[in-house]
Amino acid sequence: MRIRDLLARESIELNGTPKSKDEAIRAMAKLMAKSGKITDEQEYVSGLFKREEESSTGVGEGIAIPHYKGNAVSKPGLAAMLVPSGVDFDSDDGEPVYVIFAIAAPNTKENVHLDVLSKLSVLMMDEGFIDSLKKAKTTDEFLAVIDKAESAKDEEEAPSVVNAGAQIKLLAVTGCPTGIAHTYMAAESLQKAAEKAGYSIKVETRGSGGAKNILTQAEINDADCIIVAADTKVPLERFNGKRVIITKVADGINKADELVSRAAAHDAPIFTSSASESASEGADNGKEGIGHRLYTHLMSGVSHMLPFVIGGGILIAIAFLLDDFNIDPSNFGKNLPIAAFFKTIGEVSFGLMLPVLAGYIAYSIADRPGLAVGFVGGMMAANGNAVLEFTNQHSGLAGYLQNTVFNASGATVSGFLGALAAGFAAGYIVLLLKKLFSKLPESLDGIKPTLLYPVFGVFIIGTLMLFVFNPVIGIVNEALASFLNSMGGSSKILLGIVLGAMMAIDMGGPINKAAYVFGTMAIASGSYEIMAAVMIGGMVPPIGIALATTFFKNRFTDSERKSGITNYVMGLAFITEGAIPFAAADPLHVIPATAIGAGVAGALSMLFNCTLRAPHGGIFVFPVVGNWPMYLVALAAGSVVTMLLLAVLKKPLNK
Repeated sequence: MRIRDLLARESIELNGTPKSKDEAIRAMAKLMAKSGKITDEQEYVSGLFKREEESSTGVGEGIAIPHYKGNAVSKPGLAAMLVPSGVDFDSDDGEPVYVIFAIAAPNTKENVHLDVLSKLSVLMMDEGFIDSLKKAKTTDEFLAVIDKAESAKDEEEAPSVVNAGAQIKLLAVTGCPTGIAHTYMAAESLQKAAEKAGYSIKVETRGSGGAKNILTQAEINDADCIIVAADTKVPLERFNGKRVIITKVADGINKADELVSRAAAHDAPIFTSSASESASEGADNGKEGIGHRLYTHLMSGVSHMLPFVIGGGILIAIAFLLDDFNIDPSNFGKNLPIAAFFKTIGEVSFGLMLPVLAGYIAYSIADRPGLAVGFVGGMMAANGNAVLEFTNQHSGLAGYLQNTVFNASGATVSGFLGALAAGFAAGYIVLLLKKLFSKLPESLDGIKPTLLYPVFGVFIIGTLMLFVFNPVIGIVNEALASFLNSMGGSSKILLGIVLGAMMAIDMGGPINKAAYVFGTMAIASGSYEIMAAVMIGGMVPPIGIALATTFFKNRFTDSERKSGITNYVMGLAFITEGAIPFAAADPLHVIPATAIGAGVAGALSMLFNCTLRAPHGGIFVFPVVGNWPMYLVALAAGSVVTMLLLAVLKKPLNK
C-alpha cells in the first residue's frame, strides 16, 4: 500500500482559506467525507477536536497533522490542504500552518495502513518535500511530488541504528496517544539530530501497530543516555540505573537538537524504578497543569468503574421487572427466586463500584502499587468503617464524639465522595512511600512493591478512613438527616425541592442516602408523598443525562453517548448511580443541572399529591403510585429541565 492509495483526488484542496483552527479542522473533515471513508462526519470532527485537547497537532515548521482513530472511519484515508495565506493552528513554534494532512484510521486489527501513515509523517520532516508540495499548482502535481518522495524513501534502507560506530551511543523511545503521526515524526527528528551531531542512536517507536525497533537489554546497558519523548505510557523499569531524559513527544519533534545535546553531555538524572515503574510520570508536560493531571487520574477511575455500574444496574432493573411487588413491598426485587437471582448478582457488581473507582484513581497516580491501597480505601468508604466501632465504653475523645457530634448513631458511610477522596489519597500516599523508600539499599528493591508499599499504604489509608474521611462525612450525613426532620411540617413543595435535589447531588452517596432514609421512614409512619418525591428525584439525573446525550450529542464524547443509552433503563429503574460517571467527569456542570431538574420533579410530585408505598422500583412500581399520570408528568418535566441545563452549561466539545 502506498500513500496514493489513501489520498483520494477529491480529498485534496490546494487553495484553502480557513480563518481559524476550528474552520481548518471542519474543512479537513469535509474533504475526508468526500472520499467516502468516514461513516459519521460529526463523530470524525469530534474525534479530531478531542485529539487537539490532548496536544496540538500543529507540529511546527508550517505543518499540521490532525488525526482520529475510531469507529467513525470505515477505511483508512488521508485528506490534504494547502493554505497559502497560513492559519493559526496553536503550533508548538507559534508559526502559522501552510500544509495540513488529516488522517482517518479505523478501529481494526488490520494495521497495514499504519506503515504508510508513518512514512508520510517521516516525509513531512523533509523541508524539500514540504516546499515542493507548496509549489504544486494542480492536484496531479501535488500527487506527483508525493509519489516521487515516497519512491525515493522506499529505495533507502532505513538503518536500525544511525552511526553505529560513534563514540556517543544514544537510545530513544517515542509515542503519542493515538500512535499515528507524532510517534514517527519524533523518531525521524531525533535520528536526524543525532546523525548531524555524529552520535549513534536507535529509536523505539510505540505506535498504534505496537512497539517496533524494540531496544534490547544489551543496547540499554551500552547506552550513554536514553531519551523518552512520549505522551503515553512507556515501560521504564528496564532503564533503571541509566541516564534518562523524559519529555513530551512534541519536544522530540521540535527540540530534537537540544535533547540530543543534553543526552550527549550527560545532562540527565539517573533513573530508578522506585521513582516511577511504568509511566512517564517525570515527563515535562508543558502546558499540562495540575488540574489536567487530576482530571486524567479521575477519568481512569471512572472508566474502570463504568462497567460495574452498567452491568450491575441493568441486572437489578431486570430483577424489578421479574418480581411481584404485592408479595412483600419491603423486599421488592427479591420476592421471587428468579428476581433474587438477578438482583444478587447486580448488587455484587454495584458493591465493587466504589473500590474500583478508588483503586484505579490510585493506580493512575502511582501505578500498580497504588491499586491495592486504593481498593481498601474505596471498600472502607462503601462500608462506613470508623474508629468509633472499636471503642467499647466510648470514653475520652471517642466518647465525646459519639455522644455529642454523632448523636450516638455513628453514621459514617462516606460513599461516592469518600471513594474519590480515598483514591487520590491512596495514590499520593504511595508516591510518598516511593520517595521515602528510595533511600533504601538497592538490594531491597524487590520487596518494595510486594511488602513495603502495600503494608504501609493500606495502614495509612485505613487510618485516614477511620479517623478522617468516614467520620467527617458521617457528621454531614447526620446534619442533613436532622435538617430533613426539621422540615417535616414546612411547605410540601419546598420539601420536595430539597429532597429531589439531595437525591441528585452525590448519586448514592451520604446526601442521597440521607434523603432516601428519610423517605423510607416516612413510609413507615404512613406518609407516602415524601417517598414519591425521593424516588422521582433519584430517577431524573440518569434520564436527564440520557436525553442530553441523545439530543445534544456534541456535548459528549462517543463513549459518554453510548453510556447515555443505558441511563434510560437505569433511570426508569430508580438507579441514580448511572449518572455518577458523568458527574465525576464534569461535576461543576452536571451536578447543578441534575440537582435543579430533580428538585423541579420533587416539587411537582408534591404539588400533584403523588404518593408511593414502595421504597424502590422506579417505573416498575408505578402501578402503586398515587396519581401516577401526573407523576409521569413530573418525571418528564424534571428530566427535560436537566437536559436543557446540560445543553446550556456544557459547551460543545469542538469549542
